Amino acid sequence: MTDFPIQARKATAVLRELFAETPLQRNDFLSARYDAEIWLKREDLSPVRSYKLRGAVNAMRKVRAKQPDQHQFVCASAGNHAQGVAFACRHFGVQGVIFMPVTTPQQKIDKTRVFGGDNIRIELTGDYFDQTLAAAQTYCANQQAHFLSPFDDPDVIEGQASVAVEMLDQLGRAPDLVVLPVGGGGLSSGVTGYLREVAPQTDFRFVEPLGGASLTAALQEGAPTKLPRVNSFVDGAAVARVGDNTFRMLAWVDARNVLLAPEDRICVTMLEMLNHEGIVLEPAGALSVDVLPELADEIRGKTVVCVTSGGNFDFERLPEVKERAQRYAGLKKYFILRMPQRPGALREFLNLLGPDDDITRFEYLKKSARNFGSVLIGIETKTAGHFDDFRRRMEAAGLAFRDITNDEALSEFLI
Repeated sequence: MTDFPIQARKATAVLRELFAETPLQRNDFLSARYDAEIWLKREDLSPVRSYKLRGAVNAMRKVRAKQPDQHQFVCASAGNHAQGVAFACRHFGVQGVIFMPVTTPQQKIDKTRVFGGDNIRIELTGDYFDQTLAAAQTYCANQQAHFLSPFDDPDVIEGQASVAVEMLDQLGRAPDLVVLPVGGGGLSSGVTGYLREVAPQTDFRFVEPLGGASLTAALQEGAPTKLPRVNSFVDGAAVARVGDNTFRMLAWVDARNVLLAPEDRICVTMLEMLNHEGIVLEPAGALSVDVLPELADEIRGKTVVCVTSGGNFDFERLPEVKERAQRYAGLKKYFILRMPQRPGALREFLNLLGPDDDITRFEYLKKSARNFGSVLIGIETKTAGHFDDFRRRMEAAGLAFRDITNDEALSEFLI
């Protein structure tokens, strides 16, 4: 056995000075659905509502042990890592400079200030994270400050392993399967690094957002590689390149055990957990629960732990989440149709709608006094199959139309 499990336990003991262990809760709703013992490791209930606090505290603790005179720490983050670093700065009584993109929502900026108080300064710079990161690293070089990586740091990884330490102690036995979200790889590296030595019989599945599959790309190439494009919706896990240190600890992973979660499907999971269980999860925090349907056959009768990694969800995003969830479930669609410009044409169209169909958007894109006009129309229904009947009625009426619901370019521009 390596020294890693020992260091992970030391990190866990230090964290007890700051906060109690996060709950490991058996979820009756999910357990009944999948005929399994489904447990949620509720990292969304940490003081900063994510696991990021663990790695930040452990890394800061170890740096200060080696360099007692180091009193300035720097990070670049638009979310959970910033809040974790702010909390750690106040705890250790050191100064922190937190670089955040100019586009960071005010709610996240305010929360970071609350956690850090007078021990931090926030610098808003850069429209994109790469610009923010470059500014933070330049500042570190000029000021001899210590840069705290959000994931690609052995001490951060070691701190995240405390999730696994608590999990085993709370469950009292090794689970059959642990489902882990993956962004830069810090959490998954720490948890698997601990459990592979202490509970080698435990199996793992990893989940990445479809639009940010950096671990999948690294496993395919045999080394970390930067994705050409990242969908930022799952902001807590939308990482363009998995870390060098994290990949060294994850290179053993079979790519077939890395699952990809579509962003719109994650929205369905978020709403379901909110409506059924009253659990608020951010998109990254819902990843491990989102893939349970894909694992249904293999988890039946087994003990499964899903790490819900964060709950920093801005409710101003709720309309977007609902919209994306409805579109994924086939309950909402958008069409562009050619409508005759004559009296009674609109009434005839309305008669094509079923009793459970509701118009949520109606906008003329081009209207003239004669012939035809182009209309953008959004429709909600209660059952996805209703749209098949609606299409048939439009075709029978001779209407020319186009379904743009899944046309990324058009829907982004028009909707």
